[in-house]
Amino acid sequence: MESKQKLLVIIGPTAVGKTKLSIELAKRFDGEIISGDSMQIYHGMDIGTAKIRPDEMEGIPHHLIDIREPDESFSVAEFQQLVRDKINEIAEKGKLPIIVGGTGLYIQSVIYDYHFSDAAADEKFRMELEKKAKSEGAEALHQELVRIDSASAVQIHPNNVRRVIRALEIYHCTGKTMSEVQSEQQPNLLYDTALLGLTMDREKLYERINQRVDLMMAEGLLTEVKELHYKGLRDCQSIQAIGYKEVYDYLDEKISLEQAVENLKQNSRRYAKRQLTWFRNKMSVQWFDVTDEQNFSKKLTEISHYVEGKLQVKSNTY
Repeated sequence: MESKQKLLVIIGPTAVGKTKLSIELAKRFDGEIISGDSMQIYHGMDIGTAKIRPDEMEGIPHHLIDIREPDESFSVAEFQQLVRDKINEIAEKGKLPIIVGGTGLYIQSVIYDYHFSDAAADEKFRMELEKKAKSEGAEALHQELVRIDSASAVQIHPNNVRRVIRALEIYHCTGKTMSEVQSEQQPNLLYDTALLGLTMDREKLYERINQRVDLMMAEGLLTEVKELHYKGLRDCQSIQAIGYKEVYDYLDEKISLEQAVENLKQNSRRYAKRQLTWFRNKMSVQWFDVTDEQNFSKKLTEISHYVEGKLQVKSNTY
């Protein structure tokens, strides 16, 4: 029987420390990193997405960053194909592919035998929903999803209008909810996968999230969002990202800058909670608690041993 391609996947909530760990594991296991973040694909959206800077990569190649313009849409199906192609490309070089990110559905679509159907589509219905979102607001559309498919509504943020519409469209076309369609997917792993998750004491994680937002503001998040706002970008998938929609509200003079920053912190904390819920319900993850930052080297060794055993690979320890 043909052996499966080895794959390391690192998941966890925002601000938990995935980037730092991934760099160290890539060095130890001669790997290359594929971004598993649905928003780091966009050019010019660097600070708000906590995108890794070239000087932080330590020579480790990173893929699927800055591959789209902010006014372009991007689907889970596109992500699935691009990542699977990258996995093959990296493996052909004799390197270990490493997916790192926090967008659960995107990562799930890659590593499992997950199929997307083009049949469940009704462009006219979709356009009607888009008009409703503009006239009645995103929340009204989301409430419709709550009524039809509460399980999906929990996972999809009200401001993610594109995904809310897609979930409603699937139900309209098939009579099945998105959660039912997803539950029918085969849960078979396509790769020899080490799926590890990082977790942290809730208060500590929330403190890190708040500090990250303050740092983003200090590094120029307001200027970054102003440039997108000035270009007239509206109703784009990218602008629904946490960190951008809050600042847009300030630039549209709906709220104060202080309130925008507070909303950003609160929405980031809520997102982290949703991420953890998704990972724990949808994936079989080996969790590692990284609350004690002072013992990072010890935790790195523990995680390395897990990867070695799971994937039967040797590490380059220093």
